Formats: sequence, C-alpha cells, structure tokens
Amino acid sequence: MKRESLLNNVYRFFDIIVLFFIILDFGYDFADNFTTPHVLGLLILSGFLLAFNAAKFFIYKYKKSKNVALVNIVIMTSLLITSLIISLVYLEQNFHFVLQKIKPVLEGGLLVYFFLRLLVLVRHIYDVYFNPAIVFVGSFIILALSGAFLLILPSATTHGISFTNALFTATSAVCVTGLAVVDTSLDFTVVGQTIILVLIQLGGIGILTFTSFFAFFFRGSSSFKEGLNTKDFIAQEGLQDVFKAALHVVVFTLSIEIIGAFFIYYSILENSVITNKFFFSVFHSISAFCNAGFSIFSSGLFDQSIRFNYGFQWVIMTLIVFGGLGHNIVFNFYQYIKTYVLELFTKKGIHKRIPVITVNTKIVIYTTFALLVVGVLFLFVSEYNNTLLDHDTAFGKLTNLAFGSVTPRTAGFNVVDYSAMTVPSLLFVIFLMWIGASPASTGGGIKTSTFAIATLNIWAIARGKSRIQLFGRRLSAESTLRAFAILCISLIVIGVAIMALLIFEPKETNLLTVAFECFSAYSTVGLSLNFTPTLSNPSKYVIIIVMFVGRIGMLNLMIGLLRQLNHQFYEYPKENILIN
Repeated sequence: MKRESLLNNVYRFFDIIVLFFIILDFGYDFADNFTTPHVLGLLILSGFLLAFNAAKFFIYKYKKSKNVALVNIVIMTSLLITSLIISLVYLEQNFHFVLQKIKPVLEGGLLVYFFLRLLVLVRHIYDVYFNPAIVFVGSFIILALSGAFLLILPSATTHGISFTNALFTATSAVCVTGLAVVDTSLDFTVVGQTIILVLIQLGGIGILTFTSFFAFFFRGSSSFKEGLNTKDFIAQEGLQDVFKAALHVVVFTLSIEIIGAFFIYYSILENSVITNKFFFSVFHSISAFCNAGFSIFSSGLFDQSIRFNYGFQWVIMTLIVFGGLGHNIVFNFYQYIKTYVLELFTKKGIHKRIPVITVNTKIVIYTTFALLVVGVLFLFVSEYNNTLLDHDTAFGKLTNLAFGSVTPRTAGFNVVDYSAMTVPSLLFVIFLMWIGASPASTGGGIKTSTFAIATLNIWAIARGKSRIQLFGRRLSAESTLRAFAILCISLIVIGVAIMALLIFEPKETNLLTVAFECFSAYSTVGLSLNFTPTLSNPSKYVIIIVMFVGRIGMLNLMIGLLRQLNHQFYEYPKENILIN
C-alpha cells in the first residue's frame, strides 16, 4: 500500500509537468516552443511516463489500476514508435528538422494522456460527494471555469480577451447555447476555436457520460455511485445497463458527427472562401449535432458564401434533428426496425404483440413533427413578403422555411437576419425556443414532452378527466406535476432575467429584444437580435447564469439540494382550494 501511495504522488507530479508543457505549447506562442531543447524535453517526458506506467502496471495489485496503466503504456509507446518512424522517414534531414516534425505528434499524445487523467479526477469526485445532481452540476461548473481559463491563454485569441468574455464564451459552449459576445471567427485563433469545439462536445454529451464510457471501455464495469450519477443524464431508468448505454451514446454521437462532417465537406468542396474545409466540416458537424449554434463565420450561416448552399443547410438540419431528438428516441426506432426485420425472416417464431415503440417516443415524435410543420406554415405566411424574397426558387424558399422552423429548437444557427424579421415571426420563434428539443438530447428548452403533457393535461381537465390517457397507457401523476413545475420555473427564471437586463441596460433598449435574448439563453438556443455583443458586464453575468440554469435544469438542482430520502407514512386531511 505504501508503494502504491508513493506511486500516486509521483503520478500527480507527472500530471503537473504534463499540464505545464500543454499550457506552454498551446497557450503561449513563444519561439522557444519550437527549439530543439523544448522538443527533447517532450521526448524525455514521454519516456519517463512510459517507464513510470510500466512500473505501475507491475506493482499495482488491482486489475482496474493495471488496465489504466496499460492504456497509458499503449499511448506512450505509440508516441515513441511514431516518433521513431518519422525520424526514419526524414533520416537524411538534419536533427533539428526531424524534431520539429515529431513535436505535433508528442503534443497530441500528451494532450490525450492528460485528458484521460482528467477523467480519472472526475471519477474521484464520485467518491467524495454522493449526490448525483450536485456532481452533475459541479461537472458543468468545473468545465466552464476550465474552459474560461484556457480561452484567456494568449494563443487562443488574436488580441486578448477579458475573463468575463472568456467565461461567457466557455459557458455558452459548455451549455451548447451559441450566444457570443465576441466574434468566434475573428477574435479566436484555431487553438481557441478548438477549445470551444471540445467544450461543445463535452457539454453536449456530458462529461459524466464520457467518464462512464472510458470506465466501461477500460475496465468493463464501474461503481454503483457512478451509475447513479450517470443514469439521470443519459435518461436510463435502471442501473443494470447504464455503462453500456453510455458506450452507445458516445459511439452513436461520434458516428453521426463523422458522417455529418463528411457530407458537409462534400457540400462545400466548391466554396473558395472556406480555406480549411476539414476543420470547418468537423466544427459545424459537432456544433450542429450538439445544437450549439457556434460557427466560424462572422455572420454565421447567413454568410454570403454559404447562405444559398441549400444542400449544406439540409445536412445541418439533419444533424440538428438527430441531436435534438436524443439517443433514446433513435435507439428505440432502431430496436423497432431490428425487431421488424427479424420477424420478417423468422417465420417459425412466435411473435408476441408487445409494442416496441414507447409512449415517450410517440409523444416526442408527434410533438416534434407538429411543431416543425406548424413552424413552416407560420413562417411562410409571416415572412413570404419579407425574408423569403431573397430566395428565387421554390426549393430555396422551402429550405429557408424548414431551417427557420428547425433552428429555434435550440440549435441557434441563422440563415436569415433575425433583426429583419416581422414581429409575429419573432414571437413565434420565441415560442419555439421556449419549447426546445426533446429530453435526454443535446438541446435545451422546457422539452417537447413537457409541453405535450401540459397541453394534454389541460385538455383532460377541460373534459372532466382526472388523468391523462394516451396510446393505451395512463401517464403518471408525477410526470404531470413535474411538467407543470418545469413550466413555472422556466417562466420565473426568464422573467427575472428580463427584469435584470432592463435594469442593467440603457432605457431605450427594446423589450422584445431583451425577451428574445433571455428566452434564447434559457433554452440554450443562441439566436439573437444582434444584442449579445452590446451587453454590459452585469448583463453578461445574468445571461451566463440563465444559460447555466437552462442547461442543467433548475428543477434538477432543486431536487438535488432539497430532496429528502425519508418516507412519509401518513397524510394530512384534504382540503380544496378555490381556483377560478
């Protein structure tokens, strides 16, 4: 045990050294970073890490610790072998030239190594604090603060950035919102844009899901506490298959994003304005699937070089819809198709008439479809003689209408100037933003199922029924109570935010502009009437809080803080309250 404790202390020392090299390499654009001694230092550090993890592999007794050490050994060995291959390829070149070719490989490998060490740190948090809601909220706070400090580094921006703007950008990325107080294209370098992209990915899927994924991947199992912390985020009812579900979520997400990046790349091949098409494709694929709304164009997708590329816009819409539906809905459909195909080819089997598509899936799909159709029809009427005049073809108008109906559902991309839209259109967009995406998705808002349950409950009460019955099922009273609680909390938070912004901003500020901004922030949409860059510092912190509350869910935080585990085995006498 003493040897293992000593190794852990050495481990932490190496983590600090690796962090120092990462900050020096990526955070500061010094000429000294490209000198031969610096690269030799990276090589020596990689060699030490390999030797240390090899020693740890043979000394540690527990299998889980051995597996982690083995993964680190594979990473370090791959780095050194790759460096050796590069050296052999450029054998005829001078020593300094070879080291400069090796440097990016070493930096990338050490970055992966440090990321895995951070996931180990997150797993230790599980053992420190048991409350899943607090761990969930804490992971977002740590991620946002870490991202803010990374964005402050000199090489992340072109002209520097204040901590307030860095925190706003990091929170917007982690909460997959897309509101920006600075220009993502002009004010951030490729390093800064990459940091934003990583924050979007971790915020969209959730760092807890990533942690569970790696725990399952490295060890094949995980602890009971990890299961409690993860199951709520990925909307898994039981603990039995939590980690397999986390594995499926990560694989599904990365697969869709890779496919989306391929189609985006194909759709912009002839665009001469986009220089780095690979990075552009990856950035917008991840941003679209995670419903983040960040773009590396100054004017977003309204940019002249891309706004009439309808094929590109349909790819973005598809990614938004997949991310907004959530993995549960997609997996449920996959299970249905799989069962249907098996029944076709299994003639001798006895088929039980058990519904594969759940009531939750049906509610989400029907509500989503209804909102999309109503959105297209409404925008067609209200914008036909306005923003639609920019598109000459019927397909172009349809694409613009479809995009305008899809993107307010927490995506935040814009192919029109929203400040030029009519007031009825803006009010309807606010309504769509408030509803948002589906539960257990990368989007925000009160969620489609919440809106559907609240509407069905109103209809049931109007018809004199005491419960909601749908698709041969009776919806639980707990779901109805939760839906109305979410509705009330959302309106309270947004209302307080609107009043705060009206206090902090100049008197001539338009109420509709402020309301649009607050609804967009709470629902993590990212659409704005060009108001975000003009916010004062107090207003920026108001929007930061609103984005954070909208992403984690105020009800989840309150349940985590206030829920009592003791059971109440008595009831007080009932009394009716007059409600008119």
